[in-house]
Amino acid sequence: MATGDIGLIGLAVMGQNLILNMNDKGFNVIAYNRTTSKVDHFLANEAKGTKVQGAHSIEELVSKLKRPRKIILLVKAGPAVDDFISQLTPHLEKGDIIIDGGNSHYPDTIRRVKELETKGLLFVGSGVSGGEEGARYGPSLMPGGSPDAWPAIKEIFQKTSAQVQGEPCADWMGESGAGHYVKMVHNGIEYGDMQLIAEAYDILKRGLGLHEDEIADIFEKWNKGVLDSFLVEITYNILRFKDDDGEPLLTKILDQAGQKGTGKWTAVNALDAGVPVTLIGEAVFARTLSAIKSERTRANKVIVGPEKEAFRGDKKQFIDDLEQALYASKIISYTQGFMLMRETAKELDWHLNYASIARIWRGGCIIKSVFLGDIASAYEKNPNLESLLFDGFFKKAVHKAQPGWRRIIAQAVLWGIPLPAFSTALAFFDGYRSDILPANLIQGQRDYFGAHTFRVLPGKENPRLKAGEDIHVNWTGHGGNVSASSYNA
Repeated sequence: MATGDIGLIGLAVMGQNLILNMNDKGFNVIAYNRTTSKVDHFLANEAKGTKVQGAHSIEELVSKLKRPRKIILLVKAGPAVDDFISQLTPHLEKGDIIIDGGNSHYPDTIRRVKELETKGLLFVGSGVSGGEEGARYGPSLMPGGSPDAWPAIKEIFQKTSAQVQGEPCADWMGESGAGHYVKMVHNGIEYGDMQLIAEAYDILKRGLGLHEDEIADIFEKWNKGVLDSFLVEITYNILRFKDDDGEPLLTKILDQAGQKGTGKWTAVNALDAGVPVTLIGEAVFARTLSAIKSERTRANKVIVGPEKEAFRGDKKQFIDDLEQALYASKIISYTQGFMLMRETAKELDWHLNYASIARIWRGGCIIKSVFLGDIASAYEKNPNLESLLFDGFFKKAVHKAQPGWRRIIAQAVLWGIPLPAFSTALAFFDGYRSDILPANLIQGQRDYFGAHTFRVLPGKENPRLKAGEDIHVNWTGHGGNVSASSYNA
């Protein structure tokens, strides 16, 4: 008799911890791994004394599961997912559910949902955030895909997830690839948060000349206010961690940041969608700049920047300004991320619940923070909110932060300390609130050299320049009057 509530394929650290988490919540889990010796090792060690059962083949795994069968894949994104799907499908029946819990690219999930639904099977692409600890004790879960799958997996997902104020950090994101899409944007925002924190560290270290222990104290204080978050918390723990010689270990880590691609996917998606997600883009480029370490070292020897002068101002005020600059830049990053989700949902006819997304990010995941509760509140008040900057709470917060935000960036420029994420956040803010931008000159240039046409600013029409028309002007007097293409804003 089948007794398994859910099966899980992939016994790397995330898979093992998620199995133990589900077991703790009262679910009977069947574990399988391609290398079956790992199954035996897991059952004899980490899972010893639990109700977890093992399987040594796909057939055995499927045979031990209650209908509708529910199987989570926690394997490397890409061909491995398709390979396991092809192994599973011959043994499954109509209504059975395959769940991909890896970091798959959302177009692959869209494809898999369609392919499996034609076979009568249900497919879910679920973001799983929180790393090793989250998987073990409660992650943030972002499932999406075949809607009929949600009632069957809802209890398992919501009991397994992190809980914040009695609410599960797991909810249905939407149809098709929505779950993996939301996780992708989450990871892009994570890139932005990490870059902003790194820039704040840099300006405290190189700008004010503070020791890691002093900087840790500052981050710990910030973590008691509006910046209260998992990433700020781990930052001051990292800053305080000492090597065997008593020196901060952080000072011995090579300044070359790695990445697995989800931040890049978010930036590419933003470019494709025409949404100015500038902060995540800069965070990705900052990592790629860090990667060319040897070239930067050569540049350091031949390119001269400004002479660094000791800070003579009010240090406490400066640190308070930096806190506000970090907070305001973070608001901009999330504003951009939610703008991107809104545009993609419109394009793909998804029904994303932005308040729910913010709520499930409050716990279990890498970007969990008090701040997300404020975002949830904004979208609960107005589910159709066009921009977080139109919400009264965030509009007031950014207004309060502006003076310090500008002072920090100005001082960093004078010192020659790069703040790409802080700077692009402020540039977006100033651009977003500008009624008039110099894009009129760009349109004039495009029409001049390529006859790409332009449109007339409302109120400036005349018999020659008509409203709503794509206009080409013979700027030189010896060019033609045929335009190259229609107007494209």
